[in-house]
Amino acid sequence: MLDLERLRALHSVATYGSVSAAADVLHVTTSAVSQQLAKLERETGQKLLERNGRGVRLTDAAELLVAHAERILSLVEQAQADLEAHRGSVVGQLTLAAFPTAARGLLPGALRRLRADHPDLRVLLREEDPMRSMPLVLRGDLDMAVVQDWNNEPLPLPDGLQKAAICDDVADVAIPAGHPLAGRDTVDLKELAGDPWISSSPDSICCDWLLRTLRAVDSEPRIVHMAYEFATQLALVGAGLGNAILPRMGRCDVPTGVAIVPLSAPLYRRVYAVWREKAARRPAIRAALTCFLASPSASGR
Repeated sequence: MLDLERLRALHSVATYGSVSAAADVLHVTTSAVSQQLAKLERETGQKLLERNGRGVRLTDAAELLVAHAERILSLVEQAQADLEAHRGSVVGQLTLAAFPTAARGLLPGALRRLRADHPDLRVLLREEDPMRSMPLVLRGDLDMAVVQDWNNEPLPLPDGLQKAAICDDVADVAIPAGHPLAGRDTVDLKELAGDPWISSSPDSICCDWLLRTLRAVDSEPRIVHMAYEFATQLALVGAGLGNAILPRMGRCDVPTGVAIVPLSAPLYRRVYAVWREKAARRPAIRAALTCFLASPSASGR
């Protein structure tokens, strides 16, 4: 009989492209993955990996086995979810990702409530941009993710995932205190056309969104600096180096030299939880969602 963990190791190598990458995802050593694959080769009597330069590639036999492994692992996940639902207990482990401001502004209170209500549930949280976290949920590497999109730029939901809205997060514009518009009650983005801008890093959903939003009011938007953390962006704004869009969730201290001005046509992020359809019956998923919705940050919806 084929061993499930060995099939999981092979499936991870196929998904992530190397033994070392599979080891990182499975939280084991590279040698442990290699040993599992060697045992699987002995079980099947088939060679599964071949050298390919400095890496490896799957043999035809391995590709065939991976196709079966994907279906098997999916069925195992569904069986586990059904058993948990039947038992009705919130137990086991929940792996969760959230974008940084949600990890700071939403998750601490929600996870404190979740731990108090369900002490037998272990939660592992990591920060990830939605561009990374949603594929990880879809592949089964994460159980759940807190993601975002913008009111003028919806985030497509891949087949196989479900979502629930948690809250809306309004964004303001951060401009240098010496800016001519710094004393205004509100400002229109069109009035800032031609200004330099500070954005999130180029691999983030916020950077892509900011470029598209600015191009709607400025044919040649100037993004002069990129920084992943909003605290860094605000420091650059305070130095007079540009403007930034600043969501209110998890807002850090605003440094001297920065003026926060609401937008006359409000922009806001919609915050969602996403999970796999096959895991929807897990009590842990439902319990986590209940705590997200009960968070004070969720009252802005």
